[in-house]
Amino acid sequence: MEDSNGGHLSHLVVDSNECLEFKLIRNVDDLEDDKTSFKPEMSHQVFGDSETIFGYQDLKVKLYYSAGSLETYLGMTYSEKVNKLTYDVEADEVLPKIACKLAPKIHSNLDTFVESLKKDKTFRPYGELIYSFSVNDRGNARQFEIYKADMSCKGFKEYHERLQTFVLWYIDAANFIDIDDDQWDYFNMFEKYKTVSGNTQYGTIGFATVYQYYAYPNHTRPRIAQVLILPLFQNLGLGTHLLRGIYTQYISKSNVKDITVEDPSIDFQRIRDYVDAINCHKLPSFSRKNLLQGFSKNMVTEAREQYKINKKQTRRVYEILRLLITDTSNEQEYRDYRLIVKKRLNVPYKREQNDVKKLELALKSLNKRSNIALPPTEQRIKILDKLYGILEEDYKKVVKRLEEEAGLRI
Repeated sequence: MEDSNGGHLSHLVVDSNECLEFKLIRNVDDLEDDKTSFKPEMSHQVFGDSETIFGYQDLKVKLYYSAGSLETYLGMTYSEKVNKLTYDVEADEVLPKIACKLAPKIHSNLDTFVESLKKDKTFRPYGELIYSFSVNDRGNARQFEIYKADMSCKGFKEYHERLQTFVLWYIDAANFIDIDDDQWDYFNMFEKYKTVSGNTQYGTIGFATVYQYYAYPNHTRPRIAQVLILPLFQNLGLGTHLLRGIYTQYISKSNVKDITVEDPSIDFQRIRDYVDAINCHKLPSFSRKNLLQGFSKNMVTEAREQYKINKKQTRRVYEILRLLITDTSNEQEYRDYRLIVKKRLNVPYKREQNDVKKLELALKSLNKRSNIALPPTEQRIKILDKLYGILEEDYKKVVKRLEEEAGLRI
């Protein structure tokens, strides 16, 4: 960007991801502690595809939440702002762009926000406690709880409206869900901790939303829609526990057909693979002997009946557990495994081939010619090899975790 004199204003263009600072405040000291700060993974859903803000130098946008009830403060500081009289351009509106995405009643005054932190002393999670666990974090035992809530819980609607704003910064193409639709289930994770004064308080950690779809004739098919563990609490295995907590609510219900996931991220798919593989390895159909005999209907039936895993995911679990028992240093064993997976990956191409042949026959009967062409065999083999390579790398990460964390051997 240039002014009328040809001078550059690039020093007044900042990266919106870098200038945003988030905090979950548990005590007043956290306000000045850089260790409690975290950044967004994306900001294009607020500031546009360029993810930039124009008109400021040394800009810092502060979006702070109280750790429990999520009272919200929004403010900003900067050392220089573009002068319209000098440059004939205006600085971007920053706070209004964020504020319109937030829940009502945000604090613009830091003092009133600090005063609101007192509410966390009496804050308690909404809904029903469904799952609790502890995590050893570098020698410290940390306690976590998962609650299932709905909009009938007094105060939960306002809490959820504050919580859901995090999806803008961490889930691409995110939309706020329709809270008036009673088919939504809400799962919220909290850390239960002691303050310096010895009081028990709760800090927000993450959440998941699940939609109950209808499945013929009288079943439901829960679909996990949004899952988020906030950045300060990632890499502790909490996503795994959140998924297990969700499973406890559905796998024992006879009216649940199976559990699906809406557009899972790579990271969440690995969590799902890990949890499902641990569950399935206990089933008779997934014994070493049966794994070596190939994918079977018994696997599909048992996985669905015992853990509500759908057929597509059951196949992934089979391939992961088969890789677990495969000696990749044994050329024949490893070759057999690759062929099994590649045969499955090649199914869509085979279908395309059959569809093209049917079309050609139909056109031939009408004295017409088809101009549809599939990739030549050599190119298709290269594509298949690439797909397989990507998939195996994902599987190996799951297998490594199964061996190291779950001690899984088959």
